[in-house]
Amino acid sequence: MLLAVDSGNTNIVFALFDNELIKGVWRFSTDINRTADELGIWLDQLLSMKNISRQQVKACIIASVVPTVLFSLKQLCFYYFGCEALVVGDKDVDLGIKVLVDYPHEVGADRLVNSVAAYSDYTGPLIVIDFGTATTFDVVDIEGNYCGGVIAPGINLSLQTLHTTAAKLPCVAICRPETVIGKTTESAMQSGIYWGYVGLIENIIKRIKYEFGSSMSVVATGGLASLFTKASSTIDHIDLNLTLRGLSKIYRLNSSI
Repeated sequence: MLLAVDSGNTNIVFALFDNELIKGVWRFSTDINRTADELGIWLDQLLSMKNISRQQVKACIIASVVPTVLFSLKQLCFYYFGCEALVVGDKDVDLGIKVLVDYPHEVGADRLVNSVAAYSDYTGPLIVIDFGTATTFDVVDIEGNYCGGVIAPGINLSLQTLHTTAAKLPCVAICRPETVIGKTTESAMQSGIYWGYVGLIENIIKRIKYEFGSSMSVVATGGLASLFTKASSTIDHIDLNLTLRGLSKIYRLNSSI
């Protein structure tokens, strides 16, 4: 079995693959002080709940946008699963695509993994939107190459900033309000956040397509993808396991090395 690890700014997601079948997905909050032993003990317990032993895990692959967490994750793979993890971004890991930007090493590993998976499943050209700590828009051409993208503040980050920097504005839940015009401070904030993000999504997609010069499929992933897919006809597909499947695909591409 393959253990795929997607380490983001907010959560670390572990997924167990039996060939291409996902056997389990577990999320931990990202904490730079968390040790390999802590992660290993928790994972061991979670695997046992599915009647899986850690000895059944024969390979690991990691994509991380948090460099300080990577060391613990690599230790976890080595000491608890007995394998050297493939790390997306290392020079010897083949993604199967070209990264056509000025500074390829600056592109987040998760964005490249998403691009690999989206092209494999939906073909190009396409736009991949990931609703994470940041909201990212990534462009993949007809040959599957990564062509760049857009980074915007994530909706939770925007909401948190609004609450913490404006003394009278409360912390509100993210939801689709019944009306655009809010009758209370809370409903007005929810409308601004929600419909403001719908406008951001639709406008950026429109501008990317215009600049790219062709029609493009749009794939959305990330925890809040379903909330915004319902409000915008510009999103063609929702795929919540896109990053995890991308890691599995990259591992299989490199497994003969």
